[in-house]
Amino acid sequence: MGGGKRGGRGALSGAATQRVERPAPLREAVHTALIELIINGTLQPGQHLVELELAQYLGVSRQPVREALQRLQTEGWVDLRPAQGAFVHTPTEEEADQLLSVRSVLETHSARLAAARAGEAEIARLWELQQDGVRAVESDDAEGMVEANAALHAYITQLSGNAVLAEHIALVERRVRWYYRPIARPRGHDAWNEHAELIKAIAAHDTDLASMIMNRHTERTRQAYHDQRTAESDQA
Repeated sequence: MGGGKRGGRGALSGAATQRVERPAPLREAVHTALIELIINGTLQPGQHLVELELAQYLGVSRQPVREALQRLQTEGWVDLRPAQGAFVHTPTEEEADQLLSVRSVLETHSARLAAARAGEAEIARLWELQQDGVRAVESDDAEGMVEANAALHAYITQLSGNAVLAEHIALVERRVRWYYRPIARPRGHDAWNEHAELIKAIAAHDTDLASMIMNRHTERTRQAYHDQRTAESDQA
């Protein structure tokens, strides 16, 4: 998945130091920081994670890093290998397919609820978020596309007004960002054209159409991820 070195330490050694914010509980701050480094590609799938290097990069001692790596292993972000150490987990295609399938079900329902509740101000905000994504596509800013995509989908979830649904979507959101990153550019224009169709359906309060468009949109994302992994396997 994605480019960059695997199994090495070049990504961190060549990057600017990123100090974690200490007002948050240190263990939680380190845990969150490491997840974000994985999601944004600073730490690549398969990369060896060295506690001392991570501690220096984050400006903390080795203990919270060690604790974070153990927790990340139980959550599926990191693999701890006996006598070898910690490595960024490389998601299997089955893992991604299962998560993206669940995401499709949850967000399809979210779009239906949003279409029933959204007012003029909320619709205007959706179009603002849409423009953020379009600008990222036009400037070929992959990271911007990932962030804009997450922001738009999160706002639709917020508009659904269903706290339980929002809680479940939040459980998969980080991994969706991780899986989406390698396909952000290939999906580019198509994804944001689909978003525009979705916003129009929400604005029209057409719950059936909004649901259908979201289902089709998330399924196309799932298929794009599958195609990307297949292409990578063929090139290996």
